[in-house]
Amino acid sequence: MGTSAELARYEQRFRRAGLPLFIEDFSPTHDIFTRAAPLLVLVFLAEMLGATSLDWLWWQNLLAALGALIVLVAGFGLLNRFRGRKFWSLPTRFGIPELAVFVLLPALLPVVTQEQVKQFFGVAAGNLLLVGVVYVVVGYGLIATIVWGLRQLARELANSVASFIRALPLLLVFSLVLFMTADMWQVFAAMPTAFIVFSAVAFTMLSTLFLLIRLPREVDAIERDAGSGPPLRPIQRFNVSISLVIRQWMQVLVVSAGVGLFFVAFGMLAISSHIYDQWGISTGAWSYDVNWLNHPMVLSASLVKVAVGIANFTGLYYSIALLTDATYRTEFLDNVSTELRDLFTARAEYLELRRTP
Repeated sequence: MGTSAELARYEQRFRRAGLPLFIEDFSPTHDIFTRAAPLLVLVFLAEMLGATSLDWLWWQNLLAALGALIVLVAGFGLLNRFRGRKFWSLPTRFGIPELAVFVLLPALLPVVTQEQVKQFFGVAAGNLLLVGVVYVVVGYGLIATIVWGLRQLARELANSVASFIRALPLLLVFSLVLFMTADMWQVFAAMPTAFIVFSAVAFTMLSTLFLLIRLPREVDAIERDAGSGPPLRPIQRFNVSISLVIRQWMQVLVVSAGVGLFFVAFGMLAISSHIYDQWGISTGAWSYDVNWLNHPMVLSASLVKVAVGIANFTGLYYSIALLTDATYRTEFLDNVSTELRDLFTARAEYLELRRTP
């Protein structure tokens, strides 16, 4: 087997590329929850406030919080002793017992101090949800993937802008028609802001689902073309797909933001207060009158809502076009294929290094 330093260099490269599952012997107890230990400890200690009550005096809450802190620290210390560690040590591995204490012990505090059984289930469910989020975010390298994607986006900003400019004519074919109709304005201007946010989230989830269905085929093709090392395991292939989805999200975000800003600017120039009145549309919760080159313009909440709505539509269209339209598909895959081939080659070298006596 290669030296620890050599293996560590490969593993660090995989992590930075957002592909931690390329690391052999990747363990949730060691590689996921142990890395998130500072966050888990902070949340665990902060949950001493669950023993307090708004109906109590300040000194009563102070005593309750201090007592809860002692209980939490003592509970984890006793678990340390049971697991053969020093009482005050921070666990080097987070297994099922540590996670069970993290989820259940803070949830018992409101039951003991206030007999709040419902709060027990709420705290336990919240802690369990946090454990799940940590598993997904750290286990699939989402943070590393986002950082890697931001570096790539900054490095390839000119290409992203060029992609936006090339995509703009096709996107404007239907977007301009929608934008200049009273029905579009009446729908989005009257829509609550929460619904606008929900529609953006729904469109993002829909495009993500489409990408997750299509991307594994592309990953298989790139892997076959690279021809390096043993085939990826299903979980590793999913890790690569997630990495590509995040990268596509960033390209879609650039295009969607560009379209949204374009329609805000175009709407200020083209949609005057007279048209608002003619279409029977209010300006919304707020509006600003702007005068530019003696031309009165209106920036309103309704305009922003319509621009965001169209940006949502165009973002969904562009995310699908990236893998179905030959031009966009070739451009996107050409950018990532070289990087993935290098990573697949590095994985083959890494596995060979592990097998070397």
